[in-house]
Amino acid sequence: MAQEDNNAAQEQAQQPGFGIEKIYVKDASLEIPHAPQIFTDRTQPQVSIELGNFAQQIEENTFEVAIKVTVTSKIEDKTVFLVEVTQAGIFHISNVPAENIELIVGITCPNILFPYARESVSDLVVRAGFQPVLLNPINFEALFAQQKQQQAEQAQA
Repeated sequence: MAQEDNNAAQEQAQQPGFGIEKIYVKDASLEIPHAPQIFTDRTQPQVSIELGNFAQQIEENTFEVAIKVTVTSKIEDKTVFLVEVTQAGIFHISNVPAENIELIVGITCPNILFPYARESVSDLVVRAGFQPVLLNPINFEALFAQQKQQQAEQAQA
């Protein structure tokens, strides 16, 4: 009986594992360089969004993954506001083949973090006195494939 329990425990220890240890805002900034005059301008601003993600191993089987979202709103050459949010998480990944870890930290983890980053951006913009900016869903699988293709092209050059 004890032998069966020990074997079951060993089998469970060998199973692939994924867990969220912590999700947090690593960095957030808001700039309104032309306040208060910008609030009286009724011109419709142009909004641009930049997105990046990165990952690093911080311990054995533990990774920090972060996505950085930069939202810039401009009227002609005047910046209405600039919001940057880096949303991060600590993820525990165990018993996963090395080639799959890159997929998990490049696709799965950013998909988990994105709704939190989206909420942080919208909250900062509203607190600054502007209409909310709602970020559209992002296909991190397509972004990952695009990054891999760019890396392969650079390696050939």
